[in-house]
Amino acid sequence: MESGWTWSYQGYDPQTERLRETLCALGNGYFVTRGAAAEVSAGPLHYPGTYAAGCYNRLTSTVAGRQVENEDMVNLPNWLPLRYRICPSDAPPGPWLSPDHPQLTEHRQTLDLRHGTLTRWSTYEDGDGRRLRVKQTRLVHMGDPHLAALRALFTADGWSGEVEVATGIDGDVRNGGVTRYQDLASRHLCGWDSGSEPDDGVRSDGGTAPGGGSGQADTVWLSCRTLDSDVRVALAARIRVGPGRGAPPRATERTARRVCQRLRLPILGTGSTVVVDKTVALHTSRDPAIGSPVHAAVEGALTAPDFPQLLASHRAAWEHLWQRADLEVPGEAGEILRLHLFHVLQTLSPHTAELDVGVPARGLHGEAYRGHVFWDELFVLPFLNLHLPEVSRALLDYRHRRLPAACRAAQEAGRAGAMYPWQSGSDGREETQQLHLNPRSGHWLPDHSRLQHHVGSAVAYNVWQYCQASGDTEFLYGHGAEMVLGIARFWADSAVWDPGIGRYRIRGVVGPDEYHDGYPGAAEPGLDDNAYTNVTAAWVLMRALDLCRALPETCHWELGDEEMARWDDIAHRLYVPYHQGVISQFAGYPELAELDWAEYRRRYGDIRRLDRILEAEGDTVNRYQASKQADVLMLGYLFSPNELSEVFRQLGYALDDDIWRRTVEYYLARTSHGSTLSALVHAWVLARVRHDDAWSYCEEALTGDVADLQGGTTTEGIHLGAMAGTLDLVQRGMTGLETRDDALWLAPAPLPQLSKFAVRIRYRRHWDIGLALRAERVRVAVPDGGNGPVRVRLGGRTFTVVPGATRWLGLPATHPDDTGP
Repeated sequence: MESGWTWSYQGYDPQTERLRETLCALGNGYFVTRGAAAEVSAGPLHYPGTYAAGCYNRLTSTVAGRQVENEDMVNLPNWLPLRYRICPSDAPPGPWLSPDHPQLTEHRQTLDLRHGTLTRWSTYEDGDGRRLRVKQTRLVHMGDPHLAALRALFTADGWSGEVEVATGIDGDVRNGGVTRYQDLASRHLCGWDSGSEPDDGVRSDGGTAPGGGSGQADTVWLSCRTLDSDVRVALAARIRVGPGRGAPPRATERTARRVCQRLRLPILGTGSTVVVDKTVALHTSRDPAIGSPVHAAVEGALTAPDFPQLLASHRAAWEHLWQRADLEVPGEAGEILRLHLFHVLQTLSPHTAELDVGVPARGLHGEAYRGHVFWDELFVLPFLNLHLPEVSRALLDYRHRRLPAACRAAQEAGRAGAMYPWQSGSDGREETQQLHLNPRSGHWLPDHSRLQHHVGSAVAYNVWQYCQASGDTEFLYGHGAEMVLGIARFWADSAVWDPGIGRYRIRGVVGPDEYHDGYPGAAEPGLDDNAYTNVTAAWVLMRALDLCRALPETCHWELGDEEMARWDDIAHRLYVPYHQGVISQFAGYPELAELDWAEYRRRYGDIRRLDRILEAEGDTVNRYQASKQADVLMLGYLFSPNELSEVFRQLGYALDDDIWRRTVEYYLARTSHGSTLSALVHAWVLARVRHDDAWSYCEEALTGDVADLQGGTTTEGIHLGAMAGTLDLVQRGMTGLETRDDALWLAPAPLPQLSKFAVRIRYRRHWDIGLALRAERVRVAVPDGGNGPVRVRLGGRTFTVVPGATRWLGLPATHPDDTGP
């Protein structure tokens, strides 16, 4: 296999198995299956899970004496089960084998990133020296989003007889992948049914299937539905034995929630190998162009090509996808970035463009955050815009379809416009939990994170960025305008004039920091004048006004001159608090106590979740100048230095290099980095402010999931925003790439450890523009075609690169440390 394209583990370590299951998950944008071994069941060491994008269900639980309703992404029936044991001709059958069995002597696994397969090699040896070598290869098909397959090869060493195989579909599953949710209702499936279908022995390519044509039922199926949302789910599995083995006897076993086939396969001594292929089709009632999920799944399994052809078409689909999205970064950083990109593409593939789904914060890789959609698309869409813009548009359409729900939420809160929920699921209502558990103290605490109304600004920002990169004016003047104007209306109605300071204020919110959800001792939650919230609200109002001026006359929005004048006034006079020459996180922040950071690190070591530590001590983080993650500094992530300075100038505030540098230093010393997004944002900002210190944050952002730095959270699902964000850190952060004013704007700020890399982007009508950074130069290559030249802005100069040409441009002499807002 190619160097840099594989992710491997040597040996078997049960204590890290759940982490490996997450990082070795396979998917195609329609569904993802965790990388659990086919031989194991859910338990403390393992958690098989299969999740279909957008498949949610709602259950009610009793929490702290209250009835609480939660909507979860549903763990679907497990298609992986495949057990086996040795049945020697001269002894009774041996035990069912798995990596946890003491007979395991060798084990390794490799994730092939280029071709989207997971392969395991295991060797077992019993007390009499009989050895069984097992090689398993699985895929979740990137070409046909409904198919998956597993091939198992069994090779004898020192014995002859049979291998008994039991394989099928397990529908007796629940959502049990997150420990802190264990006391909540978790049985989302009901109405199980199962059956089997005979194989006619004819493949979809017209040939004769191996082991087929016997009249035996070699395809089993299982169906069920979700309890509340009534989504019908069906899986069918076709089980065939490798070439030359004929059709061994098989028995189909059915229980209330499972269906299984048992086969006994002759194995004729040392070196003899038998092959079992399992091809699976998954459908739900949410799929278009089907009648019954059961019929579609059975038909899909029966007519699918055999494993070699299926593997070939799957590999071809991945090759095509990599051509659109790959990054070329040398060294270990490049290997991790490719793993991150692999998981982003498995969650949000071209198939996503056909679905009504958003960006699940933990991918489709686990059950943390219940599969909900937060603001993480803010870190995902900027990368997708320049590679898979059709996917970006589909993800924004998810938001647009839920615009009516956002408008109802605003109305119920007594506001105009659209108030998007902090957590979204199936229908766009607010899914944020009312209570959350502190595992350190065991206390259930009120959850006020629904006050993070800045999620609306994230939606508007993503609309604007997508349209700038794609040139999609149809979307901008249609669905995009509806969302941006609705969000602007919400912010305008939220802003209240304060004659005492002569500015507008936005009260009762929670910022990205998340630690601070209220003032110490206050009866009501929420903070006033969160700087990030107010600045982004002003930016939204400015863009909404730009949009109103640019809209064609045929677009009629109910916007009068008086309303537009109010928007303009608010956009220029929203309050941003300052203290000690830095931007305040929110009004009243400087009155909070300073935390003894050294003492807490001495006592607890890892203080990323400082909020939980303080609550367990009977204290609250609301009393301290301490942040979970970047809040004010998020402004330096969203906006280029010049654009951020311009926003502050329009608000009537100075933001020069010194103020921004002091602000960065101030919060850098007061942040615990309790979110995987925090290191990413700090790396991005420090690359231009404290160049020499940026790499340590880059390293943390890169290794956050692969090393599970948050202490067990990656086992519950990847951090999709952080993974996509590291890709964008190279693509836009290190290059300073912006797409605005019909040009590519570049302001490179490479780090010594990331000073040589190449990316290919899709910009408007150009499908494959190459950008490469080498030492003190940047290369821009525009593919040949009839799409016209590309304008490039670098160091205050404008360059034109015509189709079919490559230009090397010298970087400006300005050191990144000298580039501020």
